[in-house]
Amino acid sequence: MDFRKVFDERVAPEAFDELRPRYCDALFRDVIAYGELDEHKSALEIGPGTGQATQPILDTCCDYWAIELGEHFAQAMKEKFGSYPNFQIVNGDFETYDLGANRFDLVYSAATIQWIPEEIAFPKAYRLLKSGGALAMFMTHTDYRTANEALYQKIQEVYSRYFQPEIAYNQRFCYENAANYGFVGLERREYQEIKEYTADEYISRIAIHASHLTLQEPHRSKFFDGVKNAILDFGGKITVYDTMVLYLARKP
Repeated sequence: MDFRKVFDERVAPEAFDELRPRYCDALFRDVIAYGELDEHKSALEIGPGTGQATQPILDTCCDYWAIELGEHFAQAMKEKFGSYPNFQIVNGDFETYDLGANRFDLVYSAATIQWIPEEIAFPKAYRLLKSGGALAMFMTHTDYRTANEALYQKIQEVYSRYFQPEIAYNQRFCYENAANYGFVGLERREYQEIKEYTADEYISRIAIHASHLTLQEPHRSKFFDGVKNAILDFGGKITVYDTMVLYLARKP
């Protein structure tokens, strides 16, 4: 099994699109400003999934391209955004797909570039950028411990007992290493949001995490039931602190 395809193979595009968290407006404003996007510029999104980070970039009227590994997700993207005249997508592997002579003013990734080895991801992104072009990489780090210490400990017990994924998430990608591959001006920005979920909402959210998707029975049911019951025992709500992290760098 290619772990990079776990979302496409084990989550219906409609469910993924509904449940996957979005990024805040402030983050997109910063990406668009840094890339100086308008109708005269071009952007490439690596692994858009079902478009959680696509609409704001499309709305700049830039020449938008995407490369998506998952066949079902690529088709969902076409159905969702295919009417935009500035939209293009290819169903392919960023690691090996030949984009020809195309070069971009912005190459960006929303929680996908870390699935690609650094020694492939950074040099290829560098080659695909025009001189002065921008690289933007962002993702969300979730903290459900700070606001719920006792509940956190209870959920950790559930993980210890039942979390036995078929494939464990073991990506080792360091965003800061962009500076080792010719990028300059690397900076990190953060954006915080506080969210509250019911037990069912929280289960829906974590159910589409990569490793959680590979849980097999009987552990799968016991795991999700254990997390849900823990939240119900602590009042039926869980508060999470989401930190959206944005890395920006430029090709000289």
